[in-house]
Amino acid sequence: MKNEQVAEITQDFDSAGFQADLIDWFYQEQRQLPWREDKDPYKVWVSEIMLQQTKVDTVIPYFQRFMEKFPTLNHLAEADEQEVLKTWEGLGYYSRARNLQNAVREVASSYASKVPEDPKQLGALKGVGPYTKGAILSIAYDQPEPAVDGNVMRVLSRILLIDEDIAKPKTRKIFESAVKAIISHQDPSAFNQGLMELGALVCTPTTPSCMLCPVQEHCRAFTEGIQQDLPVKTKAKKQKRVSYFAFLLKDEQGNYLIEQRPETGLLANLWQFPMAPLAETDEEHAAQWFRQVYGIEISIESQLDQIKHVFSHLIWNVLVMEATVIGGSLTNGSGRFVKPAELEQYPFPVSHQKMLKHLG
Repeated sequence: MKNEQVAEITQDFDSAGFQADLIDWFYQEQRQLPWREDKDPYKVWVSEIMLQQTKVDTVIPYFQRFMEKFPTLNHLAEADEQEVLKTWEGLGYYSRARNLQNAVREVASSYASKVPEDPKQLGALKGVGPYTKGAILSIAYDQPEPAVDGNVMRVLSRILLIDEDIAKPKTRKIFESAVKAIISHQDPSAFNQGLMELGALVCTPTTPSCMLCPVQEHCRAFTEGIQQDLPVKTKAKKQKRVSYFAFLLKDEQGNYLIEQRPETGLLANLWQFPMAPLAETDEEHAAQWFRQVYGIEISIESQLDQIKHVFSHLIWNVLVMEATVIGGSLTNGSGRFVKPAELEQYPFPVSHQKMLKHLG
């Protein structure tokens, strides 16, 4: 969509009135959240990364613990990655934590530990996409930059009656241009946060509370009675299903075998109990696979649990097996035997945290 078409969308829209009503409402009704206590760009940055695909109530305790552990940008830059992943443990999407630390280290080395105010410099940092960049620049530095996520697209699709498919990447550009056209230059921080808050509290996905909406008179979809038909969004592809055996394997000393996942890819650098990607096989073949990969002979005792874990793009079905070592020696370099009491030192993904309750 060309700029002229975006101009057409915002034509005859009362931007000043919308700004005033939205910002007044935000100052009166905003939730008291720990990252709103000040406009520290480091705290804004961490909170926005944590809030990606994660609910506010879930993020709050993680943010507080993270800030206790890494109160400044330099603390995070100098921390060991395993310590960062352990603090992030359970929040999911662990690449966010790794990218955040890598970017923070670049800020420490290249920008004297000051989060860049320049959009190009900030946007070039690892893991800082257009939304995160806009959020930091507007909230922390009061720059009139758009911060467009799913919440904001939902709100503005109704306010401005935009019926473009928000599942398409190019549609975000339309909304970013629309925000640039109507954003408050006097208080861009409250404007962007107001849009986010409106989407979280009032203009919700399925049953928007239009009677409580502070900007109802500006909403074109409400006027047309089609607010529940927006936004337009095509359905995502079906998630792939993958099945595994996971082994709680104990040696004669009562230690358990764990292994570190590869440095790249899903759940990179986290620790897990050994997993056999054997969707349609039996325990005998699983033991044979284990011997080939780890050099250890095992005896599978029993099935302890069945765990289903849902990622954004796939679903794990994991059969948790109790097993003991009966011969051989460990040949897999990423694995190690660990005392049960020491397991809490290692960052595990949620699916494997659920297995800890079965340890004897």
